[in-house]
Amino acid sequence: MKKRITALVACSLLAMATAASAANKAETFSLTPVAGGITFDGSQHLETHPVYGLRAGYNFTKALGIEAVFDYAHTKSTLDGSKKFDFFRYGGDLLYHFMPDNNFVPYIAAGFAGANFKGAANPLPNSNKIRGVFDYGLGFKYFLAENFALRGDVRGLMYANKYDKVEDLLHAVEYTAGLYLPFGGVAPAPVPVAKPVEPEPAPPAKIVETPADSDGDGVPDALDKCPNTPAGVKVDKDGCPLDSDGDGVPDYLDKCPDTPTGVKVDKDGCPLDSDGDGVPDYLDKCPNTPAGVKVDKDGCPPPAMAAAIEKYCSKPAVVFVEFDTDKAVIKTKYDSDLNKLGDFLKEFTKAKGEISGHTDSVGTQKYNQKLSERRAASVKKYLVDKYGIDTQRITTKGYGELKPVASNKTKEGRAKNRRIETNFTCD
Repeated sequence: MKKRITALVACSLLAMATAASAANKAETFSLTPVAGGITFDGSQHLETHPVYGLRAGYNFTKALGIEAVFDYAHTKSTLDGSKKFDFFRYGGDLLYHFMPDNNFVPYIAAGFAGANFKGAANPLPNSNKIRGVFDYGLGFKYFLAENFALRGDVRGLMYANKYDKVEDLLHAVEYTAGLYLPFGGVAPAPVPVAKPVEPEPAPPAKIVETPADSDGDGVPDALDKCPNTPAGVKVDKDGCPLDSDGDGVPDYLDKCPDTPTGVKVDKDGCPLDSDGDGVPDYLDKCPNTPAGVKVDKDGCPPPAMAAAIEKYCSKPAVVFVEFDTDKAVIKTKYDSDLNKLGDFLKEFTKAKGEISGHTDSVGTQKYNQKLSERRAASVKKYLVDKYGIDTQRITTKGYGELKPVASNKTKEGRAKNRRIETNFTCD
């Protein structure tokens, strides 16, 4: 099984190593939803089944990164199909990328996680005990755009089973595919383009007493390296338009004639302002300010606004609101958090996202689905009514009892599951 999986991945890597226009970047946050399968070794007597998960990562450099890992699989015994089994894994990996400047970026990974094994088909005793799982493997990212890549991974998992004072080492193989979604990061330096060298004009066939000067710039055609200079433009000894600040844009076209030496400029000779905040890049201490945000002379927003940008714009932010049993009424103690979200949405008019509703497991699944939708709708109504937020910027979705964050077997766990989650990001 392991050999067939390795061969399949190798063929996929060779087939996809072409085209696209992006690369793995440093200082990048990322999210990767994944799906695939997990195969347990024969001694565990468990069927191969689908696995689902999420990866949240950060690249320290374009080659080295870390990643938080969460996986879930549901399988059953190969000896008795009526016995079901749940597998949860949560931990972290260290990734090293090869050829990070290419569109196709292979990497190796290794890490450590905790795991729970629950169910009638549980291959291990003490199923509620968290067990250590070491993982290792390889993968690839194939960039289709700067902020979008396909991803594939194969991991070997190892974990111990101590039973009757005998400790066995068990194995499993996990193989997944997903969508790699990076945020932020340091863009690779642009490759300088050499200017074409204009050939010197051929010397005149005959020397005349009054040399010809076709463009009237005072430099004879025989010596003029820029023979088509517009009339009235000041030139140097070679007949080329003056460029006093040395930015590559001649003075007669330069709208910013005093640009400091070495500063990158646009076609008008003005310093670049990548985030469009009115402060040029070489002076901008906050170079990635979202569009439309007012900044100071250093290109930075006020501290309160900077905190909102950090919370809601650089990565998805989640706000929790808990509800009473069978209720969709927002408690006043959550007004402060929702007001901060409302202020953010009013200030950042391009921000948008989803409000999701959730319930505990009390009641029927059909009823809980409707209840979760009402809870999401009540929070949207709060933001729309109080802050006048455009309804098109907010979507709502009910998940019923399908996504608990705590055990429904306890009062405290059920209280945590009766909630909404809001997730907003900036353009």
